[in-house]
Amino acid sequence: MIKSMTGFASRTGATPGWSWAWELRAVNARGHDLRLRLPDWVEGLESAVRAAFKPVVARGNVTLNLRVQRDAAGGATQVDPVALHQVLAAIKQIEDTALGDHDLELAQTSAGEILSLRAISEPVAVAQDVGPLLAALKRDLAGLIEDFDAMRRAEGAALAEVLTRQIDQIEDLTRQAGEQARARQAKTAKSLREALARVLENADGADADRVAQELALIAVKADVTEEIDRLNAHVGAARDLLAAGGAVGRKLDFLTQEFNREANTLCSKAQYSELTKIGLDLKAVIDQMREQVQNVE
Repeated sequence: MIKSMTGFASRTGATPGWSWAWELRAVNARGHDLRLRLPDWVEGLESAVRAAFKPVVARGNVTLNLRVQRDAAGGATQVDPVALHQVLAAIKQIEDTALGDHDLELAQTSAGEILSLRAISEPVAVAQDVGPLLAALKRDLAGLIEDFDAMRRAEGAALAEVLTRQIDQIEDLTRQAGEQARARQAKTAKSLREALARVLENADGADADRVAQELALIAVKADVTEEIDRLNAHVGAARDLLAAGGAVGRKLDFLTQEFNREANTLCSKAQYSELTKIGLDLKAVIDQMREQVQNVE
């Protein structure tokens, strides 16, 4: 099963003395980037988080935010009086400047908001055993990742359906191109015979064999059999990748480039309105497929 690179999950939890809230989101990217915003005073948390994500995410920009706060029952929060004085002075300066210079009245800052500032109320976790908190966070993280991955799998299943329909369209258009190419052969052969006759009639001393060779080369250059064969091969490869699942986004992206290359060549060789129309339809579907592939991990 393929997965989408985009996803979101949030979760809250608590353990005696502590509560927390997770927020996890991912967006498309060529590579893999895991950005963590975690309380650095919970020793061992970052390494545990990175280890937990390693088998789950192969591509995409993933951002994880964690807010941890001490419950009232967990003991009084220690406040740095110097930092508190500096913060309050800064708040007053901002409010005075906003009101005096800009006639802008700001909303009052609550004590809770000030207390939440890390600069003045950094939890004194170093003086307390955070082992139980770390263990609880690691347990809760597993559920968060499962929710996140479930969303990515669901989106991946929807993507697989869309891609399958597009591959079906490409296969059908390739079949039509083959039929039109075969229908064009008789007309092309007739046109070449007529061209050869005109050349021989109007060119005294022309080497009939050499002229025939040149016309044969023109016919070979206009032949689209190889392009159609490669398109059919790419269709099979795309189906195999979808069936294999996993992190196949890069391979699918490369395959859409190959699809597009063959469609371009088909159009340039067509010299036949019906075949050109099919080539343009192929390019449109391939471009749509390429946009969807950008979401696949």
